[in-house]
Amino acid sequence: MITKLMVDIWSDIACPWCYVGKRRLESALQRFDHREAVEVTWRAFELNPGSPPIESSEVSYAARLASKYRTTPTEAQGMIDRMTNIAAQDGLEFRFDRIRPGNTFHAHRLLHLAAQHHRQDAVKERFLRAYLTEGEPIGDRTALARLAVEAGLPADEVSSLLETDRFAAEVREDQAEARALRITGVPFFVFGRRLAVSGAQSADLLLSVLDKAWAERVVPMTATADEFAEGAVCGPDGCT
Repeated sequence: MITKLMVDIWSDIACPWCYVGKRRLESALQRFDHREAVEVTWRAFELNPGSPPIESSEVSYAARLASKYRTTPTEAQGMIDRMTNIAAQDGLEFRFDRIRPGNTFHAHRLLHLAAQHHRQDAVKERFLRAYLTEGEPIGDRTALARLAVEAGLPADEVSSLLETDRFAAEVREDQAEARALRITGVPFFVFGRRLAVSGAQSADLLLSVLDKAWAERVVPMTATADEFAEGAVCGPDGCT
């Protein structure tokens, strides 16, 4: 009998729906009878892998969104307002006026380091709040180092990692597995290596999948897209 339930989540820091999905999973886990047996692992997914460490702050988030969706700034602002309002219902404050976009590859490397110290969830939370609420430049190494240490990682290891390519291969392996699973948008949850859920689904739906995955945990297998629910996601072309 398998006593652990693995939950793998592909997501990016630069992904509003990933923060919403995290909160909803936490809400579902609070009601899950076997919470202590669940092991959550955050996997890397870069929405904009070719972006510079820090993008220009002269272009607003609404303008970026309008460009991606080929829509008007007014319509783009409506999309932002919708995301902000939904996030608020889950206790999150989104400040798109503060967002400073940038490359998230180093953030994902630090999340792999965090996994070794059993601090991955804390570091993920700190990065998401820093980017989506506080306006921290998530691609800046100095900012990342400070945030990672605030979340409980050893300062010397954080500094060493950012000066080398440690965990770069592991980040690329996560992304290769995402391609194998045909993941095109995040968040993307895989429960027990067999049940997949796409998008920031409701806590009730996630709880039902947790129950199903727990009941079927004796038969692990590679997850496919044959059984999953679709919800709000962020992809390379933007968030929907």
